[in-house]
Amino acid sequence: QVQLVESGGGLVQPVGSLRLSCTASGFTFSIYGMNWYRQAPGKERELVAGISSVGGMTNYADSVKGRFTISRDNAKNTVYLQMNSLKSEDTAVYYCNAKIFNIDYWGQGTQVTVSS
Repeated sequence: QVQLVESGGGLVQPVGSLRLSCTASGFTFSIYGMNWYRQAPGKERELVAGISSVGGMTNYADSVKGRFTISRDNAKNTVYLQMNSLKSEDTAVYYCNAKIFNIDYWGQGTQVTVSS
C-alpha cells in the first residue's frame, strides 16, 4: 500500500533552517507530482510547495517564496523541503502529499516549531 514517511521536523530558532524529508513506497514514485502541506492549530491545511514528477516545475505559496525549496530524488523515492530563514509563522505540522488516481495520500506529519 501507499506509504509516505516524513522526517526532519523539530524546534529551531527564528532565521534558522530545517530540511524535511518524505520517503515514499507502494507506488511508482517517479511518475507522480508531490506536495508539501502544513497545518497550524485552528487553521486549515494549506499547500506550501509542489513539484512535478520529473522535478522541472515547482510552485510555492507566496508566504514561503524565496525561503523554501522543494526538490526530489526519484532514485531514492524521496521528496525534500528545505526551509531557510524560518519565522514563527512557519510553525505547523508539515505533511507530505501524493495524489494518485485522484486520491490524496498523506504522511503522518512532522512538527516544525520556530521559537526563540
